[in-house]
Amino acid sequence: MTPGFWRGRRVFITGHTGFKGSWLSLWLQRLGAEVTGYALDPPTTPSLFELAGVAPGMRSVIADVEDLPRLQRELHAARPEILVHMAAQPLVHAGYDAPVETYRTNVMGTVHVLEAARGAPGLRAIVNVTTDKCYENPESERPFRETDPLGGFDPYSNSKACSELVTQAYRNAFFAPDRHAQHGVAVASARAGNVIGGGDWGKDRLVPDILRAIAANTPVRIRRPDAMRPWQHVLEPLTGYLTLAERLVEDGPRHAGGWNFGPRDEDAHPVRWMAEQLTRLWGPPARWEIEDKVWPHEARFLRLDCSRAHAALGWRPRLALAQALEWIVEWHRAQATGADVREQCLAQIRRYEQLAPS
Repeated sequence: MTPGFWRGRRVFITGHTGFKGSWLSLWLQRLGAEVTGYALDPPTTPSLFELAGVAPGMRSVIADVEDLPRLQRELHAARPEILVHMAAQPLVHAGYDAPVETYRTNVMGTVHVLEAARGAPGLRAIVNVTTDKCYENPESERPFRETDPLGGFDPYSNSKACSELVTQAYRNAFFAPDRHAQHGVAVASARAGNVIGGGDWGKDRLVPDILRAIAANTPVRIRRPDAMRPWQHVLEPLTGYLTLAERLVEDGPRHAGGWNFGPRDEDAHPVRWMAEQLTRLWGPPARWEIEDKVWPHEARFLRLDCSRAHAALGWRPRLALAQALEWIVEWHRAQATGADVREQCLAQIRRYEQLAPS
């Protein structure tokens, strides 16, 4: 990622009120970009978006990606060079509870964003953010490559695979790489692992669940302690998205397609390890136990092969997972004692920018 690239760039983000969207918006504001966000109200209370004062540093539009006419008007008015689509229903369990809403948001939301992007003045790059769960998972314990089949067992995972297919169809039909000279837009998708970081209060997510249990002085109840996940600090995939967007602008269609942005192989750990590390770092009264309950299906093993991003984009993780957990505990301890949340985020971004890729 080249910080100077972003100064004065017009960027449009869907989903800017969410956890990842708030971190990305703050980072782009620090880099001097002209940011427009389009999203529903923050999905949690409390929310990073509100506590960090994200809105004053950008143009924030509270609206639904299902409202295609509004989305078209706002996108065309903003005249962005870069569009990052992050608006989504992001949770596996919520997909089981509300499958129709999940498909409507994750599939038709992507259709609406890409349809609104057709003919948008000045647009040069689109990055659709999906998930590591978009792959067909045979539980082989082999890391997923970008060329592996898409699939997804549950409604959330499958809806994200559908979002990938929608992106592929729009790229083929309207933003074809071999016709880049005519339309001028390069389209890619980004598949990240299990993202963690300060300011996440999402439901049914391991780190927020642990932090809520600590606040309530109760043990966090862990489901599937042996499930393996590619855990990564939120700034890791965000720098991947920004690097990819830069290359789409600079090199056009050479970087169109799907990209994995996951942690180092040694940072793929089971849920049990994460619970042990976080409760140890926090100290008493933090504790955990296994919840004896039958849960809907979730993949047991997920890991990403990121060799393409390493070789073609020069992107590599910078934070070891143990260090990322320390940053999270530091962030939440400071927030709990009344520290300036926006400055906490910006301070961690500055520290991250100084780290060398590993």
